Amino acid sequence: MARLAKVSKKTVSRVINQSPYVHDATRAVVDAVVARIGYVPSPQARGLAINRSFLLGLIYDNPNAQYIVNVQGGILEACHREGFELVVHPCRQVAPGFLAEVKTFVQRQNLDGVILVPPLSEDAALVALLRAIGCRYMRLMSVPLDEPTSMVLHTDRTGAAEVGAHLAQLGHTRVALITGPQRYRSTHERREGFLGALAEHGVTVPDRWIVEGLYTFETGEKRGMELLSQADRPTAIFASNDEMAAGVYKAAYRLGISIPRDLTVVGFDDTPLASRMCPALSTVRLPIHDMGRLAADRLIGRINDGDAGKAQPITVTPHLVIRESSGAFV
Repeated sequence: MARLAKVSKKTVSRVINQSPYVHDATRAVVDAVVARIGYVPSPQARGLAINRSFLLGLIYDNPNAQYIVNVQGGILEACHREGFELVVHPCRQVAPGFLAEVKTFVQRQNLDGVILVPPLSEDAALVALLRAIGCRYMRLMSVPLDEPTSMVLHTDRTGAAEVGAHLAQLGHTRVALITGPQRYRSTHERREGFLGALAEHGVTVPDRWIVEGLYTFETGEKRGMELLSQADRPTAIFASNDEMAAGVYKAAYRLGISIPRDLTVVGFDDTPLASRMCPALSTVRLPIHDMGRLAADRLIGRINDGDAGKAQPITVTPHLVIRESSGAFV
């Protein structure tokens, strides 16, 4: 290409890598040669030359498929813009050999960095392993457990508090909560934010109306049936994610309970499912896609710049979106 364009190899390299230090006329000549011969740069060759793979990893153990799809979409947006690719690795945190499995995955793929989502992002041993093998990482977290440069922090407690205040303002005093798994810190953040806001409005949730789900549709339906089959059933249910809220909808349908006339239901996440349900679900909007993009942007920036300088913390604040599933208690 250098011979055909009558320039140096270094100039061709600069044009291919979109360096600004090339005259427009020279760039046009080189681009024409590239187009004529159909040259496509090899990322593998480029990676070998500079000891980089241009690969990020997404490591997760999360039962909520929609959450993973959304965060993956955000990561891919950043990767495509910056010339990186994404390798996805599902795993089981409680499985024997979990840490060894992750180490093998990272080293075999020669990853430049990884992104961790809950609950893996809360695993201190996993983070220690990544540090030990020199793999950069970003963590999506509901509580600050790391340096600001390594986290995207989402303040779930704030969003859940808005739900508590909303239900109290609607006049509900018989309120139930379906939490997520106890091993998730987000579960505790959402619970404390919700119950704290209700308490400020003089509403107390009895222990028998605080039940654990697994962030899945099936557990939402099961817990919904248990709560709504009681003689003095609650008039409002906060399900700690949209999948479980959808399960509550099914339980209410099976029992002949009308939403929102007889029951108010609120979810968390604001996945696409929420606005498509009938009636449309009130829920806390957590910008999961944006969180993935922000994490990947920060991680790629650290890879390219060698972790130079101090970066500002990335904090995402969820907010309640009120839709048709919210009804006043009369």
